[in-house]
Amino acid sequence: MATTAAGAAEPPGLETQRREIEALVQNHDLRAGDSWYLVERRWYEQWKEYVETGDQNSSSFPGQIDNTELFEELESYHLKERLVENEDFVLIPAEAWHKLLAWYGIVADQPALERKVVDLPSTVKVEVYPVEIFLCLHSDMDNVLTAQFSRADSINAIQKAMRKQFEVPEIAETRLWMKSSETSCERLRNVHITVLDSCLSSGMTVIMEMRNPDGTWPSSRPQIMRNSVEEQDSYRGQPGVCGLTNLGNTCFMNSALQCLSNTPPLTEYFLRNGYLEELNFTNPLGMKGEIAEAYADVIKQMWSGRHYSVVPRIFKTKVGHFASQFLGYQQHDSQELLSFLLDGLHEDLNRVKNKEYIELRDAEGRPDQEVAEEAWRNHRRRNDSVIVDTFHGLFKSTLVCPECHKVSVTFDPFCYLSVPLPVSKERVMEVFFVSLDPAAKPVQHRLVVPKAGKVSDLCATLCQATNVPANQMVVADVFNHRFYKIYHADEYLSCILDRDDIFVYELSQGSVEEDGDEVVLALYLRERSHYRDYGSGSSSYGTSLFGHPLLISTPRSQCSQEALYQLFLQRLARYVRPLDPSEEVDEEEEADDEEEEELYRTQTNGVSDDEDDGEKPGPSKRDGEGRAEGAESEAKRPGDPAEQSDGAAANSEPRAGCSGEDGQSPGGADAEEARASDGPKPAKQQPSEEDDEEEEEEEGDEEEKEQATPPSPQSNERHPKRKCCHAKRRKQLFTIQAVNSNGTTERGMGEGGSAFSFSSQPYVAIDWDPDMKKKYNNENEAEKYVKHQSMEVPHQQTTVQLQQCIELFTTVETLEEENPWYCPTCKKHQLATKKLDLWSLPEVLIIHLKRFSYTKYSREKLDTIVDFPLRDLDFSGCLLKKTGMDGEPPSRYDLIAVSNHYGGLRDGHYTSYARNKDNGQWYHFDDSKVTYAREEQIMTNAAYLLFYQRQDKIRKPTLPAPRDSSSSPTQAANEVTSPHQDGVDGATSCVNMETN
Repeated sequence: MATTAAGAAEPPGLETQRREIEALVQNHDLRAGDSWYLVERRWYEQWKEYVETGDQNSSSFPGQIDNTELFEELESYHLKERLVENEDFVLIPAEAWHKLLAWYGIVADQPALERKVVDLPSTVKVEVYPVEIFLCLHSDMDNVLTAQFSRADSINAIQKAMRKQFEVPEIAETRLWMKSSETSCERLRNVHITVLDSCLSSGMTVIMEMRNPDGTWPSSRPQIMRNSVEEQDSYRGQPGVCGLTNLGNTCFMNSALQCLSNTPPLTEYFLRNGYLEELNFTNPLGMKGEIAEAYADVIKQMWSGRHYSVVPRIFKTKVGHFASQFLGYQQHDSQELLSFLLDGLHEDLNRVKNKEYIELRDAEGRPDQEVAEEAWRNHRRRNDSVIVDTFHGLFKSTLVCPECHKVSVTFDPFCYLSVPLPVSKERVMEVFFVSLDPAAKPVQHRLVVPKAGKVSDLCATLCQATNVPANQMVVADVFNHRFYKIYHADEYLSCILDRDDIFVYELSQGSVEEDGDEVVLALYLRERSHYRDYGSGSSSYGTSLFGHPLLISTPRSQCSQEALYQLFLQRLARYVRPLDPSEEVDEEEEADDEEEEELYRTQTNGVSDDEDDGEKPGPSKRDGEGRAEGAESEAKRPGDPAEQSDGAAANSEPRAGCSGEDGQSPGGADAEEARASDGPKPAKQQPSEEDDEEEEEEEGDEEEKEQATPPSPQSNERHPKRKCCHAKRRKQLFTIQAVNSNGTTERGMGEGGSAFSFSSQPYVAIDWDPDMKKKYNNENEAEKYVKHQSMEVPHQQTTVQLQQCIELFTTVETLEEENPWYCPTCKKHQLATKKLDLWSLPEVLIIHLKRFSYTKYSREKLDTIVDFPLRDLDFSGCLLKKTGMDGEPPSRYDLIAVSNHYGGLRDGHYTSYARNKDNGQWYHFDDSKVTYAREEQIMTNAAYLLFYQRQDKIRKPTLPAPRDSSSSPTQAANEVTSPHQDGVDGATSCVNMETN
């Protein structure tokens, strides 16, 4: 060798060089990810000629590796376009390149042309031209850098390069966007996939953004509840003490999110970005990491300490996308949402990328410890995530065949305990008894009846208190001054809700028997308006229902107008003053009245559209029950007769009721307290004062129009014909009309004393002229009722211990016919006995109280108070696993959060109580409103989900508890402003969370 390249090692003999390089080039297969190098073809051909001569002093010595001809220009060393392999360059594997480099060196400052082998859909090849992309920060889109990456590089390599180039702090959380056009951007979610798999190509731009201090992202900052931008930016509050805006019936979601947000191990995992390295984008059971990312965004915003309230709209959209049952804005169950969310987070964060098939084995007599360890080991081989670490425990399930007594023992993982509540076989009902005696006021009774009983059982119980035979009682549901339903004796009591106004009417003996001589009339009270309803197309008078309807029995032979008039007058004698004998009218005045009545009888609809005008709502169980959550539940009762009327029934008319002697409503203050937990009734709501004012204005306008409108010619023509048809007789207080069940007129009475012809349940109405009603009908007296001594006995709400519920959970039960067990010995399905026991418990134990009871015959919500401890919940007595230094595993738990449900089956409202992990203070979360809570407020009959953390995992608060609000009523934002009692939940000390 004439000269030696600077920096090159002493090479071996020329023949050795030739053999080694040729062997490496010819025998080296292309494997994806390997590195190959470009060498300028003329240099490589000269090297081959040099080593083949065998003369180290040959003039063909190639000198240093020189790729100058491959570069477009020597400043950027940018590769020329359209270079051809074996014409412009040759490719050699990395090992061969390093040997040549060691022997000959490379021209100063020239870069090595390393290229990766990529696995393309149709071939494996060396990537001569890598992807050239533009890089920039979201905060500075004008500062753009150009960089090249192999299609085999991961997105994480781009992220690291960008962090280095733009000097992004290590603690900053970043995410990347791929911009393929001026209007199209797509998230690069999975940083572990390759550039090829992410569809990045040359000319595209990758944008890096950094999370804001308040937990939001610059590119998609969600709407935040705030008074102003300045106030929001300057706001600093306690992290985690943050409301969640109700997007429309999303209180169930907000409640579950607040409980999970205040679960320390899970929240700290997200706050320290532990999820970023564990996002599983390939799990077919997961949501491509999107649920985990959306949840992380909500948590980071809530725990930034910079928001009064967060709008979880993106999270709600993601949940609806992956779980269609949560699409839209219907009310749902917080436990169902929690179950979906925990499962979704688990699969999105599952560290197991490829789940292996594992065949489960029965115990077959092996020791429990061995079988349990095997089951848990198998579970972790397929399921390994922060959710499993935090929430998963192990059941022992024992099945016994009733025929061959085969015992099957398995151990199954669980994420939460769904424990049953003891179900009472009795039920307390409040009813109003209406005696046959016209002078007796209605009497309110509180009865204890069989929960699965029938209407006949209610009558039998009431019989003991009234001495009235049960077969002389008829039970009816009164709603909007009409009978919503008249029950048969064999109907089940489960169809009667606690908030229904139930009246029990005493009838004469034999009147309730079928095909008897007696007929039971349903009597409605109506008031005629002052003015004829010319606008309806007929010169008729509008009517409105008022007061309480009655059930009256009478012989079928005495259904003439005069007989019914006298009968009704007798039954209403307590509050209707009879006419004085001297109060008579002459023939002409009577004729006028008769004409008026004739016009009224010929109307097509006996109830006007202004039925509510001037009507004062009668108190009842349904009135005054405010909806539990804004507009979350406002539906008419299914089948409400008011819906079936021709638009004439009062759609917002309050339900009829009674006023007590002391002004209380039936089921007054005491009863209202007992029903507070029933939640809103899906029925018509009481009109507001503003509505009343608007209706009065509309009525006034209509009156002016009616006064200015002359009567129709037809009515004037009929007047003289009617004048001579009646002799002088005593004036009547009211007229009688046959109506339908809704209280609207169907047909007029016959002339003179002709009788009604009834083909079904007969409904009649007595119609009052307003002046006559005001003069002769004492409404105050009509509304009065008396309370039976049973109402004076306070209703004791059932209370059970949480330990009782857990014991019920571990009680032996027989499988239902719909879910039999296949016995491997009998070779058939059997209704085996099943017993569940607790083997091991997780760090955070979620207990689901099964308040919603669904059976073949009934559906109900149990408002039982469950007495659950806030501290030292001890499972040592029911935990089977015996390990640890003292022979017992850690089994004591402290409460950290509660999800509450107020209301009934079809409606209601969710809130939550939670203990802040940093300052140890309890808070009450009611959507966007957050208040301080005292420990004695937490245990209520609304508790639905209980979150307990094992004591050995609880760390002490790092911050002092906030000061009592009463000591400083003028503290800064997010501090207590004044003592405040919050209605349903009783939480005090309102925190400044709500804004306009």
